[in-house]
Amino acid sequence: MPELPERVRARVLALAAQVLPVVTPLPPALRRVAAFAPARRARLGASSIWSALEEDDFRERVATQVSALDLDSDAPTRAALLWLARGDGWQEELEATLGSLTGESSATRGVDSAELDRAREQVASLQRELRDFRAAQRHRLDELKSDNATLRRKLGEARAQLRESEAARQEAEEAMRRAQGAATEAAERAQAEVRRLRARLDEATAGLAAGRKEVREGRDAATLRARYLLDTVLEAAAGLRRELALPAVEGAPGDQVEGRLVAGAEAAGRAAGPVALEQLLAMPRSRLVIDGYNVSKAAWPSSSLEAQRIRLVQALAPLAGRTGAETTVVFDAASSTTRPVTVQPRGVRVVFSPEGVIADDVIRELVAAEPVGRVVVVVTSDQELATDVARAGARVVSSDALVALIET
Repeated sequence: MPELPERVRARVLALAAQVLPVVTPLPPALRRVAAFAPARRARLGASSIWSALEEDDFRERVATQVSALDLDSDAPTRAALLWLARGDGWQEELEATLGSLTGESSATRGVDSAELDRAREQVASLQRELRDFRAAQRHRLDELKSDNATLRRKLGEARAQLRESEAARQEAEEAMRRAQGAATEAAERAQAEVRRLRARLDEATAGLAAGRKEVREGRDAATLRARYLLDTVLEAAAGLRRELALPAVEGAPGDQVEGRLVAGAEAAGRAAGPVALEQLLAMPRSRLVIDGYNVSKAAWPSSSLEAQRIRLVQALAPLAGRTGAETTVVFDAASSTTRPVTVQPRGVRVVFSPEGVIADDVIRELVAAEPVGRVVVVVTSDQELATDVARAGARVVSSDALVALIET
């Protein structure tokens, strides 16, 4: 086989590169080259294409595709077509064509030399571009690898966090189930305890009712016996009165003392002194009602109302303890919507009149509620209030008398 000149070899590579995308099947080494632009296929894939053309099967498929092209009829092209197709007598025709190229080559050697230099320069430039392109691609590949490693690391961290979150969620659900179970058990225990307590309460209620019934029955029997004995004593006393012919007794042992005190108070114009007031309060089950601010303003006019209340209530505690009188202090709060907190000593009750109601009306109501015959003492210097409670049966003492008594 004659050796191909460089020009014919280049033309063969150019034709093969031109039809490379339509040749099927392609060898694996040429699949990537087929994706290049036509001009770059011959430059960058020359060695691969020439190696593949050494196989007759691939060369024949390339020759078939090249024969369909519309080509020039110059000598290099004819030689390239003869080398690819290799029909009958192709070697003699190829040698004749190559011989004609030898004469042309001497004439065009000078031109080819210049073109060869330019081609070499272009090849060098393209090789530099290829190196730059490969360097850029390697740099880009390194960047992509770095980004890929970062993304893989982040993905691993995200998956780890997801696993931790899932484990935490499962633990929380398990804790919630345990808490719900514990709450259910506690509720059941509480309900059982409530049922037990209710049963005990029902038993206690039934026992209490039975005890009350027994007590009531016992009390009725004791009352019946006492009444029977009382009736016997009364009948005996009546018989003794008839036997002795005793007259009926009028009055009570304390009537003279009370009459004397009342007469003294009326003679002084309801202004009994501290001694008489203490004697009244020392009587059995006496009741003392005090017009609070009327007394406190008379005793401590320069102090605030709060200070007056505190001093009056504290001063009444020894008097109530000494005499045993049921003591109530009424303060006027008709125009106030709030009620101050007041410390109440033992034996002394502090009352504020309701909103819209004056203290005088509360005192009148307290006096009217007492039974006739009980010793009720009202301390006030208000003449209208004094007249009303005296008419209702109460003893009236001036504020000055109480102040003199609690300050001694």
